[in-house]
Amino acid sequence: MMVLRSLTISHELIKNSKNSPSLNQKLRWISSLKVVWKKDTKLDEAIERDKRYNLCARVVKEVLNEPGQAIPLRYLEKRRERLRLNFKAKSFVEMNPSLFEIYHDRIKPKSDPVQFVRPTPRLRAFVEEEERIYAENEPLIVAKLCKLLMMAKDKVISAEKLVHVKRDFGFPNDFLVRLVKKYPNYFRLTGLVEEGGGKSFLELVDWNPDFAKSVIEIRAQEETVRTGVRVRPNFDVKLPSGLFLRKEMREWTRDWLEQEYISPYEDVSRLDQASKEMEKRTVGVFHELLSLSLLKRVPVPILGKFCDEFRFSNAFSSVFTRHSGVFYLSLKGGIKTAVLRQAYKDEELVDRDPLLAIKDKFLRLLEEGWQERKDRLKMQREQVEKDREIAKKQQEPVERLCE
Repeated sequence: MMVLRSLTISHELIKNSKNSPSLNQKLRWISSLKVVWKKDTKLDEAIERDKRYNLCARVVKEVLNEPGQAIPLRYLEKRRERLRLNFKAKSFVEMNPSLFEIYHDRIKPKSDPVQFVRPTPRLRAFVEEEERIYAENEPLIVAKLCKLLMMAKDKVISAEKLVHVKRDFGFPNDFLVRLVKKYPNYFRLTGLVEEGGGKSFLELVDWNPDFAKSVIEIRAQEETVRTGVRVRPNFDVKLPSGLFLRKEMREWTRDWLEQEYISPYEDVSRLDQASKEMEKRTVGVFHELLSLSLLKRVPVPILGKFCDEFRFSNAFSSVFTRHSGVFYLSLKGGIKTAVLRQAYKDEELVDRDPLLAIKDKFLRLLEEGWQERKDRLKMQREQVEKDREIAKKQQEPVERLCE
């Protein structure tokens, strides 16, 4: 059953329209308008399908980060809650034979042997392949990181926050160490405190105009070249099936789309936070952030960590419901996730990042293991049936003698 929720248009935009006669001419009074939130089962399914993948990726990371890339099974069992593992660690290892293998070793020289978990040769081969894909796509990773800094206020972002979102944008684990050292013309790490554990920040050294073009601007340029007609950069609004806007909301959306597009790389320090221009720019920044992300979707709490860097208001999440033709706000799993609609066709991601080759190879590795386990269990069941048939036949002569 579809779930409907009504959310009021942000007070900031309304307040700004009161103080601006010109804005009142362009935007209708919207204090009574309601934006309908409608569940999109297809996009929710896209998020749901990744649950098993994400769980396996978390456990793999946990084991690979251990000294010697091996961990006692009982230690892994103790971390189940943190890993959000809903069943025993040994069961997880047995269900994923392509990832891990169990062997016996001693924790201390004179202690009794216990069960350890280590990566399989196939998982080690995948890690090597992952490194190769990262190396091939290093220019893309550098461009993504530069773009994040170029959109940020003062062109600086906390290194801790960037590490926290590395999986969302497809950055390798050692991207700060590797890229800062290799590209000093782009990046500088500042604020490091050798003693006491102070905060560090990644700073943009040089502005590259080639990176200062949003996905929307690039597509408008490509369309202009293809058709010979100048195409104005703007958002692709695609309302989900079954969602109809009231007349007042349709008019507000139309007027909003007619406003000039503001690039997320443009300096907006002059703009008021509640202005219509800032609303347009904020949507542009979210559109670009989701476009740069690996899966074209990012959990809202993660985006919220960058309110200061990207000049988001405290009520920034209302943007995703106010512009439901551009974004979808999923509530799947009890976590709000912002999804870029145009990147998906039903539940399939059509706007694919080259770095998704890593995920594809990992999924194939998982599926190989699942199929092997399925075949092995099938053979075991068949063998049990054969044993039963043999036992039954062996008992038949005895039963006749008794008769």
